Amino acid sequence: MKKASVVVWLAFLLTTCVLAQSGGAASWSSDLRAMVETERAFSQTSVEKGIRSSFLAFLADDGIMFRPGPVNGKKMWGERKEIAGLLTWQPAYADMSRAGDLGYTTGPWEFREKTLADKPLGYGHFITLWRKQTDGTYKFVLDIGIDNPPPTAPAPSLQSPPQPNGARKSAAAKVNAASESAQLRVLDNAYASASKSRGMVKAFLAYAAEDVRLYRPGNFPAVGREAARALLAAKPGTLGWQPLAAHVSDSADIGYTYGTYEFRPVDAAKPAEQGHYVRIWKKQRDGKWKNVLDVINPLPPPKA
Repeated sequence: MKKASVVVWLAFLLTTCVLAQSGGAASWSSDLRAMVETERAFSQTSVEKGIRSSFLAFLADDGIMFRPGPVNGKKMWGERKEIAGLLTWQPAYADMSRAGDLGYTTGPWEFREKTLADKPLGYGHFITLWRKQTDGTYKFVLDIGIDNPPPTAPAPSLQSPPQPNGARKSAAAKVNAASESAQLRVLDNAYASASKSRGMVKAFLAYAAEDVRLYRPGNFPAVGREAARALLAAKPGTLGWQPLAAHVSDSADIGYTYGTYEFRPVDAAKPAEQGHYVRIWKKQRDGKWKNVLDVINPLPPPKA
């Protein structure tokens, strides 16, 4: 990854300052751009100052990391020493709520031993959820990812969905976030019941958006319902889960849930897999929530 220029940094700082002064009056596209530039600055800080320092700089005070279960990221990184190695990443897809307060970025990451000239030792994809702070800047509230094989093609250029229609939700027109979050958690529970009664694949397709992204460790992300269906079908079994938390944007059009899951393979001789999941939801034009990104983080297998 090329070193970020001074021009990029000045553009990022100018954008965040304008957002802070505007009190949230900026457009959806400028909020999306500010979030993406924050992600890029996050990666550049990792190169220049180290992994630990970069995470502490961009984490929200209540930000969650999975190590392996959900923990307060500031506390976790504050108790650790700097990590040896070089971690870089870049956003390839991003979306933002109409209110501009909650969005997410995802894309490939690479880990190297020392310098950018070194051959990567690890590859994967990250998912970062960002929330706008009171000063107008973005800090991340959740971070999770997967590993995958070495890529066979360059990373795609940044993509995002079309700008949403309708008037922008202002601070004065906020929905009841607590109520909406509770409803999203109920929906995730209903999805878990459907997975048990209808089967993992059928339930997934019933709750998935057309452009859903499915992330499973050891695999490249599957984008779209058919690709996701094929990835799930390649590892047959039963999947159940219990949501631990749900949060939605002020405009109640983007939200996320996370919790614990258990996967039981069809082959009863194989051990069950347990871990944590994160699911990003987006309200569709018909007003229904659909799953737009689904990722799991398995716990390490028990020691013999």
